[in-house]
Amino acid sequence: MVQKKASLACVDCGSRNYSIAVSSNPKPTRLEVNKFCKHCKQYTLHKETR
Repeated sequence: MVQKKASLACVDCGSRNYSIAVSSNPKPTRLEVNKFCKHCKQYTLHKETR
């Protein structure tokens, strides 16, 4: 199974801080995770971008 790379972008500032491996099969929803943003200096919601 082939894995693609996707980025996690901060909802507040829009910076792409994290990269993750996702399956190549399309999903109807995108991943949303609370992560630490070094630009905002706090935990914020990060959404999956492609």
